[in-house]
Amino acid sequence: MRRVFLVLGLLTLAAAWLGPLPLLARDAFFAHMTMHMAVVAVAAPLLALGVGGGRFDPARAAPGLFAPVQASLVELVIVWAWHTPALHHAARHHQTAFIAEQGMFFIAGVYLWLSAFGGDRSKIKNRNAAGVVGLLLTAMHMTLLGALLALAPRPLYTHVNERAGGFAGLAPLDDQHLGGAIMLLVGGLSYLLGGLWLTVRLLRDPYCAPLERS
Repeated sequence: MRRVFLVLGLLTLAAAWLGPLPLLARDAFFAHMTMHMAVVAVAAPLLALGVGGGRFDPARAAPGLFAPVQASLVELVIVWAWHTPALHHAARHHQTAFIAEQGMFFIAGVYLWLSAFGGDRSKIKNRNAAGVVGLLLTAMHMTLLGALLALAPRPLYTHVNERAGGFAGLAPLDDQHLGGAIMLLVGGLSYLLGGLWLTVRLLRDPYCAPLERS
């Protein structure tokens, strides 16, 4: 199963970064948010499931560095920082900033999911409990940011070319609302499901590591 998760994670990354989304994201906020969610809420957990508990799992070698709550706070800072208007604008218009943004999203996402799902099997119970807290905290701040974007009464970003009339006829505010809804749905659901999965593992078996049996 690890190989399946690993391949699926790499395919998701390839689709996000090598497909049409990077080009669309220059003018369409919803494309930017789709790419963001594909990286942190789909590819990152799949890659963590593919690596976690195995011999290449960095959380086994340095468990102190992979604390789920700490990782959640790191992702919170990175995600909210890159959604400030100045940094978001830079990532949209400058290739270097775009690469830095996507790289930091990826690293923060994998860091959090590995902190929750990786580590030494003999200490998995404590890690599962901390992982539940870390993932649910992340679900909360993702939901908060998504709601802010989806419900804002005015555009927070100048993310469209006004002369071109926006992407596919979308007004800037509608585009922003769509992006916020994508974050609410994909981001909130992914981290919530991750937290629930760890909760089930914690309740069923103190050494619950189903991937170890695969």
